[in-house]
Amino acid sequence: MICASFLRCPKYPLDHPSSSLIMSCLRFIAKHPTISMVEPCTTLRELKQIHTQLFINGLLNNPHLAGQFIASIALNNPNNLYYSNQVLDHSQKPTLFTFNSMIRAYSKSSTPHRSFHFYSKILHSTDNLAPDNYTFTFLVRTSAQLLAPQIGSSVYCALVKYGFEHDPHVQSGLIYMYAEFGDLVACHRVFSSICEPDLICQTAMVSACAKMGDVGFAWKLFDKMSQKDPIAWNAMISGYAQCGQSREALALFNLMQREGVKVNEVSMVSVLSACAHLGALDQGRWAHVYIERNKLPMTLTLGTTLIDMYSKCGNMNKAMEAFWRMKEKNVYTWSSAIGGLAMNGAGEKCLELFSLMKQDGVQPNEVTFVSVLRGCSVVGLVEEGRKHFVSMSKVYGIEPQLEHYGLMVDLYGRAGRLDEALNFIHSMPVRPHVGAWGALLNACKIYKNMEMGELASRKIVEMEAKNHGAYVLLSNIYADTKDWDRVSNVRQTMNVKGVRKQPGCSVIEVGGEVHEFFVGDKSHPRYAEIQVMLGEIAERLKLLGYVANTNPVLFDIEEEEKEDALCMHSEKIAIAFGLISLGPDVPIRIVKNLRVCWDCHDATKMISKAFNREIIVRDRNRFHHFRDGECSCKGYW
Repeated sequence: MICASFLRCPKYPLDHPSSSLIMSCLRFIAKHPTISMVEPCTTLRELKQIHTQLFINGLLNNPHLAGQFIASIALNNPNNLYYSNQVLDHSQKPTLFTFNSMIRAYSKSSTPHRSFHFYSKILHSTDNLAPDNYTFTFLVRTSAQLLAPQIGSSVYCALVKYGFEHDPHVQSGLIYMYAEFGDLVACHRVFSSICEPDLICQTAMVSACAKMGDVGFAWKLFDKMSQKDPIAWNAMISGYAQCGQSREALALFNLMQREGVKVNEVSMVSVLSACAHLGALDQGRWAHVYIERNKLPMTLTLGTTLIDMYSKCGNMNKAMEAFWRMKEKNVYTWSSAIGGLAMNGAGEKCLELFSLMKQDGVQPNEVTFVSVLRGCSVVGLVEEGRKHFVSMSKVYGIEPQLEHYGLMVDLYGRAGRLDEALNFIHSMPVRPHVGAWGALLNACKIYKNMEMGELASRKIVEMEAKNHGAYVLLSNIYADTKDWDRVSNVRQTMNVKGVRKQPGCSVIEVGGEVHEFFVGDKSHPRYAEIQVMLGEIAERLKLLGYVANTNPVLFDIEEEEKEDALCMHSEKIAIAFGLISLGPDVPIRIVKNLRVCWDCHDATKMISKAFNREIIVRDRNRFHHFRDGECSCKGYW
């Protein structure tokens, strides 16, 4: 535990001249050539050689030069922090600059709490040193790194006592700190207290609001900024991407380029994430080309995001190409590729890659096992999945989380082993969550187990009274058995409780432009052409013997009207638009917000055959690759 009580008791008066004098003087002192030799790549052996030269020449007797050397060691390479401590321990009369440098270095290290050790040294120094605005800027960052609101409050009290609450650097640091704490109200309080916020404060506030989902305020502030640095642009694009407003993120990125703002890795990570969310492969490809053309370094984060983008756009060939081209891979890179294979139905390849990962000496984490279990589930490898689930705790010491338990229920359920799925739920060491019961309910729909489906639905509604999925799936189970009274009861209950089914929405990219369709949507400018194509689809499918599965549709309308209702599902409208808009050799790629219904799944298989087209659909669970009247899921979904 960090004791922050000393923060409340400043030892020296507020007008002590030491800090401002030293900092202003140091700005005009150039680094000694020997000290300039310290670089991020400098080894410990080389450091000791430089240290020896400085010592022999008596340069370390100068407190300012000694401070420069200590700062260069600490700030250039966090692995050398221990050595900078040793040099400091033998330094005579360390300056405020030296202590601030150590606070700054530790604030960015894996042991940020050590920053307060050097703050204490400032307060108890024999040279009457007093903290300055830089001291508190770094301490605020330390509190943010620690995610310790109580420590942050103590730091705030101390900086107010010393009179730095109106310093722009401190204020921007406070906004950042409160954002890390998730306290948006405090961010607004600090920002509103600034009479004329500078670029740094404005950027900090844009970043804070965008990060915490208040993109409306973030955009208003961003739009009013007379100057915008790359950090503000990146924060705004990232905020849109994280909030699911991917089209806005891509539009802002295009504006950023037109404004001539320098694009960096952070920008491209957000852009690729937005493309992944939308399934916008064309724009994702363009972003990849942009990265290569502008020679942006393929860092671990950027490379992993690129793999994720191609995976979520359904192009696993490009995803794996990007994966194998990466010179360095960490657990997240491997997990992203493994997850992509699982999502695209390649369960066996997913497990093969997992084996290669272990052979490469990379330790799996919780995310890896989510992908592995999903890979087992999509191809029905129950025993393999069970083995991997047990190995999490037995071999790797990883405690399964709720998502892992839910995937195990899904694994048993999809394989038709419903009793085992229910027993697994009852044996969970934690309270079964909605995900576990939802997986069981979905399995009950697949295998028409009404009794168990009622149990699962009841459990879900007990936890989430307005979970529309539970009602809809239960209604569909009753509809499959033509139990219309119970279908009616479920829908009446939904009306009484104000539960609304989430409308289906499908997205398709054509010529780099994203088009969005909702169920029954007639608003598209080319709807007349779409309607003609929907008619042609219906005719061709009838010739192939297709009969719509109308059971789940409202039972109190005529059969012909039910078929019309199914024709207006969002993915069918999107497929029709793809058929009239894309060349015959271009795959039709669709992203849907809900799970694809059984009728649309069967219809899409037949459309792929009737029109000789490859159709790729990403629903909320997985990918379906349709070709020649077959689906990659082989009916196992």
